[in-house]
Amino acid sequence: MKTVLVINGHEPYAFAAGQFNDGLFDVAVETLSKEFKVLTTVMKEGYQVEEEHEKFRLADVVIFQFPIYWFSTPGLMKKYFDEVYAYGVFFGMGGENPEVESKYGFDNGLMNGKPYMLSATMNAPMDAFNTADGFFDGKSMDESLLYHIHKTHQFCGMKALPSFGAHNVIKGPQFEADAQKWRLHLENEVVRLFTIA
Repeated sequence: MKTVLVINGHEPYAFAAGQFNDGLFDVAVETLSKEFKVLTTVMKEGYQVEEEHEKFRLADVVIFQFPIYWFSTPGLMKKYFDEVYAYGVFFGMGGENPEVESKYGFDNGLMNGKPYMLSATMNAPMDAFNTADGFFDGKSMDESLLYHIHKTHQFCGMKALPSFGAHNVIKGPQFEADAQKWRLHLENEVVRLFTIA
């Protein structure tokens, strides 16, 4: 049986208690438990760095569920990356083979192509993306809000699976509809990937 690590990066604030994000985290755990051994980390409950290293080692795929705060991850999630993504575990300096020319960012990763997925909740509506007159200047969610997170994982040698976004979650939340879309996304992009492989 394959193993999946599902990580909840929500950090609570008075204006963002996290029910929507936590609900999608629960949907992921429930959906994937049918086909995978599921490991979890809920950042706001605390974590031990060495235990996180072991979870990543055991996981065949890693899924991050988190809200977007000010066009980025919550501070707690950034702190998690800073503490957990350690030299010698997630990345090296690259260029260990003197016969192969080293190129920054392309030979530093130690995660050996481990797949990961980003699932973000945000108040930005869908039409803010992918349109020339939208707030993100025609860029997609992955090219704008999630770009730096993808680069972090690329540097560590991980491989992105298609991202998921739940939009307009404060102004016009539609949890049941988004939860159903999320289940289908997980089944199509994670479950099917590993049942075909």
